[in-house]
Amino acid sequence: MNGRFVPGLSAPEPTSERAWLFAFRGAELLIEENGAVASIPGAKRPSGHYLGRLDEVDCYADGLDPEAGAPPGAAFRGLRGLYGVLDEDVYALAGRAFQIVEWDRTHRFCGRCGTPTEDAEGERAKRCPTCGHLSFPRLSPAVIVAVRRGRELLLACGRNFAGPFYSVLAGFVDPGESLEEAVVREIREEVGIEVKNVRYFGSQPWPYPHSLMIGFTAEHAGGEIAIDETEIVDAGWFGPDRLPEHLPGKLSIARRLVDAFLAEQ
Repeated sequence: MNGRFVPGLSAPEPTSERAWLFAFRGAELLIEENGAVASIPGAKRPSGHYLGRLDEVDCYADGLDPEAGAPPGAAFRGLRGLYGVLDEDVYALAGRAFQIVEWDRTHRFCGRCGTPTEDAEGERAKRCPTCGHLSFPRLSPAVIVAVRRGRELLLACGRNFAGPFYSVLAGFVDPGESLEEAVVREIREEVGIEVKNVRYFGSQPWPYPHSLMIGFTAEHAGGEIAIDETEIVDAGWFGPDRLPEHLPGKLSIARRLVDAFLAEQ
């Protein structure tokens, strides 16, 4: 977040008179609308989870009642639809806020013994007062990889994609597996080819609801495409002059991987 955001766990004392509240009704964020621009509502002495300070303003996150209505001049909007509408750093903080609110909602009881949990002291965690089990905010690591064959890029249309577009391949990391091993396995499982020269590219929080995307590049090492039809509708090799019409949106690291490929051609 370019140094504008300083994370924190405990709200300052005395509580600031000026703060922003990232309030969620389910997966929808409460925003103030002003034409094509959106902002986070201000609040005086808000409750909820303290996030830290953005531009010297204290920020909080909280979940609202499922039946809550928006006040005049405000609306509830899904996070994906707010990309490019909210300030970039505010949008990133909204993703963090949503993951914390969702973790709070889904970890109210101990997963080991069923006892109601309490906020742990000194860290972002839920503690069971009976058995001591700690539950931290959930993160699900997933690898996403741009596989190249000369001047061609491997793209696929997934069966569960939210629309008829083509993207680089991705999948969740299995327990006991390194990120590089996950890359090799996912490509083999989904399109039947082998890869080599796996290299780290970058990462991106993906709060839909709690993933961390770790991007890689790799090179085709052998084999012909044979798709797993339970996961993939179509896959193929695409040169820079004949890419599919529909590609991932600018929001995603998937698009950054595609754009990086194009920039090198």
